Amino acid sequence: MKTLLFSFLSLAFMLPMLADHHIENAEVGKPAPAFTLKDHKGNTHNLSDYAGKVVVLEWVNFDCPFVKKHYNSGNMPKLQNTYTTKDVIWLSINSSAEGRQGCFTNDEIAKRIDDTKAKMSAYLIDKDGKVGMTYGAKTTPNMYIIDTEGKLVYAGAIDDNPSPDPSVISNSKNYIQENLDLILSGGTITTKTTKPYGCSVKYASK
Repeated sequence: MKTLLFSFLSLAFMLPMLADHHIENAEVGKPAPAFTLKDHKGNTHNLSDYAGKVVVLEWVNFDCPFVKKHYNSGNMPKLQNTYTTKDVIWLSINSSAEGRQGCFTNDEIAKRIDDTKAKMSAYLIDKDGKVGMTYGAKTTPNMYIIDTEGKLVYAGAIDDNPSPDPSVISNSKNYIQENLDLILSGGTITTKTTKPYGCSVKYASK
């Protein structure tokens, strides 16, 4: 009886943990985990604010050579501008911990956005890394697409060429462009996951 009671109590203790683990971890084909973050202007953004919209999540670190590849060449700003004008929400998320590469003051963030002519809908700050780890973001850039039903439909790289050299961009297959075009035209995404490339996300523990 004592053994049975102990097993029951152990299971009761573990169930909330298992439920949290299931809810909090992103999985392609499942509802995208909810989150709340502030942007560099102090405004609060909830993922639920964009219900019914196509949402792109882009993990960013302006000091990463791979991010510089896409921003300094104009590739990322062009993508952002193209799709935000089509009512896509583009959220650039920085999960660099305090004191680590890519963690900037709000003024510096504004300057970097201006210098690169970035056109994201918002630049969100995730210093404790909770949102990044929930989504399993490993690199900058690491890209995700959420459809109008709130499902995560793509996770991975921006394109198929992991070189930091911007000259390869024009000959690369851009997964974000391809998948957004499919979604907006009512098509079906076939490439749902790819291996992301870039600098490691600068979490506090890594």
